[in-house]
Amino acid sequence: MGRLNPEKLTVEFRTGVTPTEPIIPRRYTLTHSDTTGQLFLDIGREYAFDKITSMRDEVFAQWVEKDGKYLYTVYLYVDNGEFPPAVTAIRNQVFIRELPLALEAIRYGDREFFKTHDELNNAPIIVYFKSKNPQIKRVEKWGTFSNYENRRKSTAL
Repeated sequence: MGRLNPEKLTVEFRTGVTPTEPIIPRRYTLTHSDTTGQLFLDIGREYAFDKITSMRDEVFAQWVEKDGKYLYTVYLYVDNGEFPPAVTAIRNQVFIRELPLALEAIRYGDREFFKTHDELNNAPIIVYFKSKNPQIKRVEKWGTFSNYENRRKSTAL
């Protein structure tokens, strides 16, 4: 599992979103280049569907409010039945391996937002693995952003 290199992260705030506002709607689209290792984080009122490739290995996420509390929901497109089972299993493993890096990139890329809304560092992260395969389709808890904000600090020691 890789660690975030901030020099390889490009962040774009889209129309209607600033580095600190709003909480809802605030949607994240994280894509990457396999060639350069560059990560691209788009933060907007809508997902950046214009950045999606045929590989479908992006991370979509958003803040939602439930029962007066904020949750961070992540959506990973593993498959829709178009891949052979072996490929779906590999995609699932890649998402599991790379998700900590993705969450660290989102936390770092939107760090001014988290400074302004410090309480969101402790909001639960809920991950939806989208798949036609019932063994892969699932919902998991992945901690809070406080688990991902210090990964760079701890590896620098």
